[in-house]
Amino acid sequence: MQLVKQNTVSMGSPRTVAFHTLGCKLNFSETSSLQRMFEDQGYEVAEAFDHADVFVLNTCSVTDFADRKCRKFVRRVLRKNPDARVVVTGCYAQLKPAEIAEMEGVDLVLGAAEKFQMLDYIDQLDGAKSKGMIHASEISEITTYNQAFSFGDRTRSFLKVQDGCDYNCSFCTIPQARGKSRSNTIEQIVQHARQIGQSGVREIVLTGVNIGDFGKGMNLDSNGRVTHTPRREEFIDLIRELDQVDEIDRFRISSIEPNLCTEEIIDFVARSRRFMPHFHMPLQSGNNKQLAQMRRRYRRELYAERVDQIKAVMPHACIGVDVIVGFPGETDEDFLETERFIRSLDISYLHVFTYSERDNTPAATMEGKISMNKRRKRNEILRLLSEDKKRQFYQEHCGETRPVLLEPGKEPGRLAGWTDNYIRLGVDSDAGAVNWIRDIKIEADALLYD
Repeated sequence: MQLVKQNTVSMGSPRTVAFHTLGCKLNFSETSSLQRMFEDQGYEVAEAFDHADVFVLNTCSVTDFADRKCRKFVRRVLRKNPDARVVVTGCYAQLKPAEIAEMEGVDLVLGAAEKFQMLDYIDQLDGAKSKGMIHASEISEITTYNQAFSFGDRTRSFLKVQDGCDYNCSFCTIPQARGKSRSNTIEQIVQHARQIGQSGVREIVLTGVNIGDFGKGMNLDSNGRVTHTPRREEFIDLIRELDQVDEIDRFRISSIEPNLCTEEIIDFVARSRRFMPHFHMPLQSGNNKQLAQMRRRYRRELYAERVDQIKAVMPHACIGVDVIVGFPGETDEDFLETERFIRSLDISYLHVFTYSERDNTPAATMEGKISMNKRRKRNEILRLLSEDKKRQFYQEHCGETRPVLLEPGKEPGRLAGWTDNYIRLGVDSDAGAVNWIRDIKIEADALLYD
């Protein structure tokens, strides 16, 4: 690898570390677990871009912004900390380790299997010249599962329950970055949930790559190694057990595929003591031709059926939707069909993604590429639609009294919080109310749309 800098500071016993995370809540949960590992070894955690001996970047690979974001991070670090060790891990590091290692200032690149052995690899850098050292196993060789959860604000924690994906959507690099689907045992997840609750956290968000596929694919033996032995545990079994965890008041399901969001799961959430009436289901397109090209495992009719099933038993439920614009072959009529379909759905908000070509995916070589200008215009149209959907959903519930988990607000003397059905409110209160769940009447002037 290219020699990029000389490090004259001895790294035998570094004392400070800073973290920066890109991407999904799963990444944030893993970064938080890495942070605790460092703290257990005597490190102090510094604020990002302040002085630190080690800087860790946990990357994403969903869009083509990964490269530029990584380079920007490294440059910012080195401007203030020219002698710091820079470690890059995450999905981008697994997919393109050599590319990252050539970036000026990068000392260490760690793949998915090596991420949680980070401290050992940092020790190997002691006294060595910085050469962009790479440790990244082939994704097919990954035989471990690492539990992770976020912690810090006392209010909410993101708990990883599943990793990897056996689906092969034509636009997605995640199977290449995280490997096959695998998950922890229900027993261990329940144990972690109890521990999180005992620390004072009131709400847990279940995260993973494809959590509806929980319990399938590769599973763990008694030593924590991945096996191919089938396990009978399923996602419905997991949420039933978590519903009995008295230490946690609220659970949310981060995102679940519509084909895996079964009527059984929907009915259970409707009756649950602790699972909130909040679903996030990726749609990606409202056009069946596009869904087939994306290799999605459902069609728009099934998606509409799931929305109707949720609203039939939970009329107050919040439903979030992922959608991709500008996928290859998306004609003007295809996009209009998607827009009309979304308008017809009783959903609450959108996460709109502009399609980004990813190396080594079938979609990257498909014909019918959409210009970036047209992609941006379509993105803006659906973002405005999302605002309309959210405003309508929020206003429908004005006048209702709903339980709100309170957390610090952005203004002095003000707290913010989420209702059970994911409406964000701002309320006047004192700091002592943080982390309380209170019944609050939803007033129009208390609604927070940002």
